[in-house]
Amino acid sequence: MIVTLLALLIQIQSCEKDGLLSLDNNKEFLPKLSEYKIFQGNPSDLLPTSDFNYYEISTTLFTDYAEKQRLIKIPKGSSLRASDDYLPDFPEGTMIVKTFYYFNDKRDPSKGKKIIETRLLIKSGATWNYGTYLWNESQTEANLITTGLNKTINWINESGAARVISYHIPNNRECVSCHGSGGAIQPIGPKIRNLNIKVVRGEATLNQLTYFKNIGILNALDPSSFSTLPNWHDTTLSIENRARAYLEVNCAHCHNHDGLASRTNLYFSYEIPSNETKIVNRKDQIRKKMSTGKMPKLGTTIIDEEGLALIKSYIESL
Repeated sequence: MIVTLLALLIQIQSCEKDGLLSLDNNKEFLPKLSEYKIFQGNPSDLLPTSDFNYYEISTTLFTDYAEKQRLIKIPKGSSLRASDDYLPDFPEGTMIVKTFYYFNDKRDPSKGKKIIETRLLIKSGATWNYGTYLWNESQTEANLITTGLNKTINWINESGAARVISYHIPNNRECVSCHGSGGAIQPIGPKIRNLNIKVVRGEATLNQLTYFKNIGILNALDPSSFSTLPNWHDTTLSIENRARAYLEVNCAHCHNHDGLASRTNLYFSYEIPSNETKIVNRKDQIRKKMSTGKMPKLGTTIIDEEGLALIKSYIESL
């Protein structure tokens, strides 16, 4: 892990010199998460205030099996604007909130959870700013950190197995390595095609884009005019579509023309056909790096065994 992080740091520094990454926020973050008034009542209940809306995505980024709550705040009088399958246009003042936690026993969520960190992306002008908040042991507050750290986490998974990991909270440079694209910071998950799914809101099941339109935070649109990124866990779908969706969310933020891994000439965006990703010529390299935990470089300290099995099956089918 130390060798991997050192290599990553050298790679980031090289990109900085070439002008490919911008590390500086253009706004200061408040020292305590509570100052943003994201949650109401008992903080550990993670109950958002009325200014923040839940959002869900079809295929999610693997982060050592952590649970994630995703929220978005759109300033009053503004809205997201979608014109294609990719990231929508976010208005000035948009705040994206992602909180990472583990259930003490995933078989029974009523036994409580351990909240680890909350990450913020706040748009100021044309710039996205990033901040990370570490929750205290009493789960009453989270404090701004910039240096990153490792935290030992114990939990019981859905199969009843006791798990323990050294969960890694990224420092600011590591945040930039994933979110940096074309010399700027960008969100990764909330692309329109990853949001274009059915969700439950209240007692109704409806398309999430339609829901956003109904509550006034998205421009008028027809969800059927946009594509949907497959849910890679859906085994009724083809291995190719599931694997390409997994690679899109877990790898393509670096492996694209403007990302940290642009020089590899190995790109994983979902829209690139399988015969153009150059995976075939580098099967062994991809399999080895994923199997030894060297890819992805960040966000994980353990191997995603289910995801690895899927990608192995996919590349062997090519």
